[in-house]
Amino acid sequence: MPDLDAETEVYGMDGTKLKPLDTVYTFDQLIDHSNPSLGTFKQRYYFTYQYYLPGGPVVMMTPGENSVDGFYSYLTNGSMVGQIAQQQNGAAIILEHRFYGKSNPYPDLSVKSYQVHSIDQAVNDLVYFSQNVKLAMPGGNQIRSQRNAWILLGGSYSGALTAWTVNSNPDAFWAGYASSAVVQAINDGWMYFEPIRTHMPWNCSADWQALIGHFDKIAFNGTKEEQQSLKTQLGFPNVTYLDDVASALRDPIFMWQDMDPSSGPGEPFYKFCDALETDGNGKVSGPQGFGLNSTIKNFAAWVSTWNAESCGEDDQDACYGSRDPTNPAYSNTTIDQDSRSWQWTTCNFAGWWEVSAPNHYPSLVSRLITPKYDERDLCQNFFPEAYPTLHSANVSYVNNAYGGWHMNADRLIFLNGNRDPWKFATVSSDYINRTSTPNQPITVSDGFHCSDLLTANGEADNTIYKAQQLVLQYMEKWMDDWYTAHPSYPNPTGSALKKKVFG
Repeated sequence: MPDLDAETEVYGMDGTKLKPLDTVYTFDQLIDHSNPSLGTFKQRYYFTYQYYLPGGPVVMMTPGENSVDGFYSYLTNGSMVGQIAQQQNGAAIILEHRFYGKSNPYPDLSVKSYQVHSIDQAVNDLVYFSQNVKLAMPGGNQIRSQRNAWILLGGSYSGALTAWTVNSNPDAFWAGYASSAVVQAINDGWMYFEPIRTHMPWNCSADWQALIGHFDKIAFNGTKEEQQSLKTQLGFPNVTYLDDVASALRDPIFMWQDMDPSSGPGEPFYKFCDALETDGNGKVSGPQGFGLNSTIKNFAAWVSTWNAESCGEDDQDACYGSRDPTNPAYSNTTIDQDSRSWQWTTCNFAGWWEVSAPNHYPSLVSRLITPKYDERDLCQNFFPEAYPTLHSANVSYVNNAYGGWHMNADRLIFLNGNRDPWKFATVSSDYINRTSTPNQPITVSDGFHCSDLLTANGEADNTIYKAQQLVLQYMEKWMDDWYTAHPSYPNPTGSALKKKVFG
């Protein structure tokens, strides 16, 4: 997130002191858009009109599968939300997604409550909010999407929500900006690891693939004694099942997703690779790595600290195992659990399981890890009444309803990153060949996941900066088109109006 002191004073364009950016507002959102008689719930959001002038748009983002807490910093020009709002003299909103944080239609996260937790409901939330919110600003009950320009943006899942919503509700949102938007629901997400494998340090990639290949050789063909010896060598002697060890071996690779160009060499992923590729004398391996034996030894040393940090006082089977139905994590339905609400979405609608590559491809992940492993662990264990038997997410419904890779929406720009593990589910996926058009531009930077949403990453990487500038250029053009189509509205970016405001 952009760095921001919550105590920073905020002023409007006319010098009026505004409420702090971390002020939490609530909106009465429908519990069920297909049955409004069920009533409403309180949906939280942050809001500012520090950049707003009459006639300006509303720029809105949802943090998707995260609590909104702390996202008020995205209201500033440290993020692209604030950059667009500042450029276009618009208001800015960060809206919490249903079933995340404190925005809950019901008081728990049970399967019964989750019957109104769907992609359809989330899309309709964005539309209904834009058409009914009364913003805490002069004339705020009139600045709605039926009469004003609204711009929607987001990254990752919220980027997909942006694309799905703009595509399916063109009358609600004039323009959209989708960063790392996973628009295609896919059950087998093995391609998640390909950008990591091809962009991580070569020595680390070579040694890790060798370790995984060795692990699979013993997992599939070794004796019980050899398998137990392998678990002990790797630092998991008390994890009962090998596939649970295989799942734990994904954890350090997942750290790649948290990186940005502005992160620097101290990131946990790079520290992990340094641990594998540096010997006791401080010598760093060459491009081919140190080889299997050294990798096992170095990983075991690294994982001892990792286990202590990840598991605390829990034994290894309680920490990494997936076959104890009495594990309290499975039955905990208290609110404000982002991971539980996210699992419901992936289990039912999106898939996106980060699993091993097909047999003819190199893999950073053990072949023991398949979609069925994650469906059992993350779906059947957490939602047994909804999963008496294993079944996959209904991805065809989502793709048919919202267009997936093949959507064609007006005034929607996609930004993706070459180093983003989620690239496979975006319109820049290697699975397809989408052409960028003036009405639906597509551009790819050297960024990681959603890197272009933060201004600091543009300062660190010129390809991201150019992509961010492209967004601003298109937003300027599309807003000019809106003012041309709505001549009764003043264009606040014109110098005459600004001169009038400031006298």
